[in-house]
Amino acid sequence: MDHIIARVTATPAALDLVAALRSRHGPVMFFQSGGCCDGSTPMCYPLGEFDVSDTDVYLGHLDGAAFYMGREQFEYWEHTQLIIDVVAGNGGMFSLDNGTGWRFITRSRLFSDEELAVLGSAA
Repeated sequence: MDHIIARVTATPAALDLVAALRSRHGPVMFFQSGGCCDGSTPMCYPLGEFDVSDTDVYLGHLDGAAFYMGREQFEYWEHTQLIIDVVAGNGGMFSLDNGTGWRFITRSRLFSDEELAVLGSAA
């Protein structure tokens, strides 16, 4: 495989919502929630309003919006590509998608053995 394998990607509908949120709030970023109040949902924040720590893992970006996940959760999901999508409903209470009538959701697929080999060699 000669191309870069994305650990996180988004559907066109999710990218449309990212663009709408960016136009309203300025630059944004994502953190994949691991539970608690909002369950396991991708949370969208204004850039700089969520403190990324040394234990968080950068997975990539969605049209320029950085996407992070906690290290412990990443160790569980590292064999999986995250596919960010949207569905009708309310977003997480702290996420910018709340109140838009749409909410981000995470779909996933397992990487193939070939993809994992490429990802492992890139680490």
